[in-house]
Amino acid sequence: MSRQIQDAYIVAATRTPVGKRKGAFIHTRPDDLLAHVLGRVVAQVPQLDPARIGDVVVGCAMPEAEQGMNVARIGTLLAGLPPSVPALTVNRFCASGLQAVADAAARIRLGEADVMIAAGVESMTVMSNMMGNKVTLNPAALEQPETIAIAYGMGLTAEKVAERWQVSRADQDAMAVESHRRAVAAIQGGLFRAEISPVSVRTHRPGADGTLRISEQLVEHDEGARADVTAASLAKLKPVFAAGGSVTAGNASQMSDGAAAVLLVSERVLREENLTPLARFVGYAVAGVAPEVMGIGPVVAIPKVLAHCGLTQEQLDWIELNEAFAAQALAVQRELGLDPTRINPLGGAIALGHPLGATGAIRTATLVHGLQRTQGRYGMVSMCIGTGMGAAGVFERV
Repeated sequence: MSRQIQDAYIVAATRTPVGKRKGAFIHTRPDDLLAHVLGRVVAQVPQLDPARIGDVVVGCAMPEAEQGMNVARIGTLLAGLPPSVPALTVNRFCASGLQAVADAAARIRLGEADVMIAAGVESMTVMSNMMGNKVTLNPAALEQPETIAIAYGMGLTAEKVAERWQVSRADQDAMAVESHRRAVAAIQGGLFRAEISPVSVRTHRPGADGTLRISEQLVEHDEGARADVTAASLAKLKPVFAAGGSVTAGNASQMSDGAAAVLLVSERVLREENLTPLARFVGYAVAGVAPEVMGIGPVVAIPKVLAHCGLTQEQLDWIELNEAFAAQALAVQRELGLDPTRINPLGGAIALGHPLGATGAIRTATLVHGLQRTQGRYGMVSMCIGTGMGAAGVFERV
């Protein structure tokens, strides 16, 4: 039996502040961060019965250790959602959170569900290294020139992009400075307030008298943005990934912890519950590129999703282009001719952090709230993906 495609609408979107690795959330489990945003996003739509949620789809790039064991289901139960609400964890590395949004929307569009939650979570604090807690790369990948780049560190791929697309160190550092400037201004201006659900963290320390002292702190703001970043200070940093290279800790995204959740419904539920949508999901696309230049992935994903949606990039009022590295973000911007004034107006991952599998959902929350505030119409979230892919999703304010 054929089904008519229906629209999926975002009616709530929230996120935690993004903490530095071993920073504000050093003692907070990722499944607790996930449970926090799941509970908050449901609470934002009190008239909706949680039992109507068809599924919870959660992106996580390293679903192991404290964020293993199908963290989606664990987080759903910890959030107090009915046991009847199922959940699954999806992994498309850095695009996992955006993939979760696309998968949840697809279920609604196909008529398989009327209410869905999409989310993302990542604690880079719990990871022993960037390849996970136990590196188990297939040795065969090292034997073929087509696959050896799977073993490259992400920073090395950024160096290759910088070289091939001729992105200078000065330009990379300039993007980093601007990322911090925009992020600091956004935080000071309260522009993230609508999308952030503050997190209370508890610290246990021994007191001078030998007793255990418990203190609580409310984490309300993203931790990575710095007002003192300048071109001069960044110029002093040494390349991290290649001798004589241009990629440094200052012009690359920060390792981070965080989570976000998005609540989507069908048009039928929208009418039944008299809900006001933040945005309509328009379309999503992924595409592959050579692993050694994985950062260029959005160059193929963005035109693909725009063609599918029948839009041009000039119609995009807001673009969240994940700054995995300034080198790749600049290469994508220049290759596609994207308007830099519409890209990351509140700062990007260089300043705000990149908690891998959570980033797509976090940037979706930023985008849909930003479109509401500025009254823009179309927005896009896009990012590169490890092993050589790009992803892009388009949303419309309604």
